[in-house]
Amino acid sequence: MTNPTAPPPSVRLVRAWATSYPMTPAAAGLARQGARGRLAAWRWGGDVDDAVLVVSELVANAARHGRVAGHCLWLRLAVAEGGCLVVDVSDPVGEFPGFGAGAPAVTGEGGRGLLVVRELAQDVGWFPRQGQGKTVRALLPGTG
Repeated sequence: MTNPTAPPPSVRLVRAWATSYPMTPAAAGLARQGARGRLAAWRWGGDVDDAVLVVSELVANAARHGRVAGHCLWLRLAVAEGGCLVVDVSDPVGEFPGFGAGAPAVTGEGGRGLLVVRELAQDVGWFPRQGQGKTVRALLPGTG
């Protein structure tokens, strides 16, 4: 899913959950708690620790790089047929510079989040959101 203008793949969802978070550094911690609780309630069969880390990294990136005054970010978790977990994080900024360039530059303490997500997910991509912004999507296998 590397073409940012392609629509998201059609996936038949079994269950889904979505919520918003403020564009602050606290969003990642709140999202970790919410994701862990939701995946436990669903008894999702994949690696919950990996999924929570993916959620945390994507939410932290959105809060840091997608911040627009008066907007929040959105997290959606969904389980597809076959158990695949779909993690969508949406923010109001429509661009994603450097996404397709492979590994992003790593400087100091920052720049590793997308590398971590790419290592843990079976697929990572992004697409424009209808109206405003973008959604970054990571797919994780349902069996550990």
